[in-house]
Amino acid sequence: MKHYIKLAETTTPEGEPLELYQHDNEFFISSHGERLMTSIAYGSEEELARMACQPLRPARQPRVLIGGLGMCYTLSAAVETLPQLGAEFVVAELTQGIVDWNKTYLKDLHPGLLSDPRIQIKVSPVQKLIAQASQEYSAIMLDVDNGPSAFHGEENESLYTMEGLLAAKAALKDGGILAVWSAYPDKKFTKLLRKAQFDVSEVEVPASHRGRKRRMHTIWLARNGDYVSQNETKRKR
Repeated sequence: MKHYIKLAETTTPEGEPLELYQHDNEFFISSHGERLMTSIAYGSEEELARMACQPLRPARQPRVLIGGLGMCYTLSAAVETLPQLGAEFVVAELTQGIVDWNKTYLKDLHPGLLSDPRIQIKVSPVQKLIAQASQEYSAIMLDVDNGPSAFHGEENESLYTMEGLLAAKAALKDGGILAVWSAYPDKKFTKLLRKAQFDVSEVEVPASHRGRKRRMHTIWLARNGDYVSQNETKRKR
């Protein structure tokens, strides 16, 4: 029987401990004994990226913002969905240790991914990058916590308030998509998205590609109005 091996540990800016473990071919990151993410259950993270990015396939230069690097499954799926050379992927990760682990212990999960010149990783709260943007992103994907009703970091809570949603709305282009991942459904959050005047759909997807237990996760796709092409805008002037 193979034992669990602790590969590394780090601390978030808010002082929460994070530990990286390996067991056979599985990696997982935990905090206070709770598994936050694992390399064998990532189906819903990939679906988050695919559903947010699929409408952007015709765009020449889509620019997307991903909140949370994790084990790179969301980023990898976004890059796969948007292969065009003009695409840009900005990833906001709060903890430097997570970035370092993906470049060392976890690099073989997505070989060569972080060498893609279209990717920028910024060690920063995603809220800061959202606040700095004005109609800049074609899509914003949030995978920074267990969802609107469960926070491992106090700073993450602001993302799911009306103020946070309006900031995201201002950072999106016309027709841009705010995609939010959650381990749980949340009717109040759905109502809040609609109150912020997003066009909202809520989807349940399998948490994992593997296993017999059919655990489901929730993804919100919130569109910022209708898409307006640059060509159409020019013709109207």
